[in-house]
Amino acid sequence: MDVIDRLITFTGVQDIPDHGSPDSGEFVQDTVASGGSPTVKVADGFMALDLDTTLESQLAAMYQNDVLSYDIDDLRQVDFYAKLSTDSLHAAISGAFGLISAYNTDPDAIAAAALFRFDGSNAVQCETDDGTNDNDDKATGLNIDTTVRRFTIDFASGVRSIVPGPSVGGKANVLFSMDDARQNLQQVARSTTFDMSNYTAKLQLYAMIQKGAASSVVAADVEATLSIERIRLRYKSQA
Repeated sequence: MDVIDRLITFTGVQDIPDHGSPDSGEFVQDTVASGGSPTVKVADGFMALDLDTTLESQLAAMYQNDVLSYDIDDLRQVDFYAKLSTDSLHAAISGAFGLISAYNTDPDAIAAAALFRFDGSNAVQCETDDGTNDNDDKATGLNIDTTVRRFTIDFASGVRSIVPGPSVGGKANVLFSMDDARQNLQQVARSTTFDMSNYTAKLQLYAMIQKGAASSVVAADVEATLSIERIRLRYKSQA
């Protein structure tokens, strides 16, 4: 089978539709707020998920409206090129991006996922969940900051040795890599086997940032933006 190489870029200036809208495009947004105005919009070449300074819990998320287009068994690799608006993230703010099954406002309640995460600091963590194997919050030793960095989830290259029995790979050993401070891509969380072998369905692209919901602290004048410059997918063609 051929491998499709798809690049998603964000150009122009536009808001994306709310989830459930009849005019929904490929991506939809979900924002949660009581009085403030978190936003999800395309501007200056980025998809920007923005929290404002209002003293309240907020969420800004984008996903593919629960249209699960990417079969995990066909996925080869996904690259997110992303940055934050600050090098010193407030303790009230957390976020995630990667691939998920059906959307939930709480990323820990999503049934299946392969994600990069940050929670209360710029330190990046990795996690996977296939409904049986759940690897949460594995440290990478690297940070997300104000420079665009590449974050890679590899569903094809990993090999897992099974004794006794044949070795397995691919989704049984999902690999995470990201750019270091010198823009060199390196594998992270190497001591963890991110096993998604029990998941056999499809996934969708996803990103979110929130304040308050993942922390006991909600502070006034706390804002942050998660900006995604582009997403690259490689997956096997069914033709």
